[in-house]
Amino acid sequence: MASTSSEADTGERPISRAAILRTALTLLDRDGESGLSMRRISEALQRDAAVLYRHVPNKGAVLDGVVEIIMSELTVDSTDPDWVHQLRAVAHEFRRLALAHPHAVPLIVTRPLATPLGQRPPGILRPLESVLALLTRAGFSRADALHVYRVLFGYLHGHILDELQEVVERPEESDDVLRLGLHRLPVTEFPNLRELAPVLAAYDGAAELDRGLDLLLGALASNLGRGGVS
Repeated sequence: MASTSSEADTGERPISRAAILRTALTLLDRDGESGLSMRRISEALQRDAAVLYRHVPNKGAVLDGVVEIIMSELTVDSTDPDWVHQLRAVAHEFRRLALAHPHAVPLIVTRPLATPLGQRPPGILRPLESVLALLTRAGFSRADALHVYRVLFGYLHGHILDELQEVVERPEESDDVLRLGLHRLPVTEFPNLRELAPVLAAYDGAAELDRGLDLLLGALASNLGRGGVS
């Protein structure tokens, strides 16, 4: 895109949509969504906010763009002959990206609710298209492939939201109840949670993800062998 006259006159580097979104992601990673605004982005880029609106119409478009940046990094090898292996790899890559950008997870889960499918940025839709291609090559019908995608990503969204809740209050403590801050809960009202302290303290996100994938992908593979998942 050509430089605006004001940018050309001052010798400033032209602003692009990509630069705006990368700056927005940096702010989001650091300060969370509450710390992300058009004003903050313009300050970080040292530009008047009016310049930003030439590239992104509003904050909603910025949030969609941030999700697009992250989801664009989720690669799917649609030619992999082992679709189970590939979906497992996709699941772990999704988890890695989500843990690298925890403040973006609520956006990844909820932003599609604000935008019709055909109006979402292409980078958000490419993982879906690639998974559909992978599964139809494996023998699923397109409708069943879409069902598999929905089940898989529904599980991934729930898993990562659960994993991000596993906050340790006092990592230096050896006592699991104290480590998790469960001592603050009345023992008479939350006996089960307190009893589960050792299990909660030993939570392993990657292992937990694999346990769920074993059940999910195993069931899908079994159903495909019987002729479909419908």
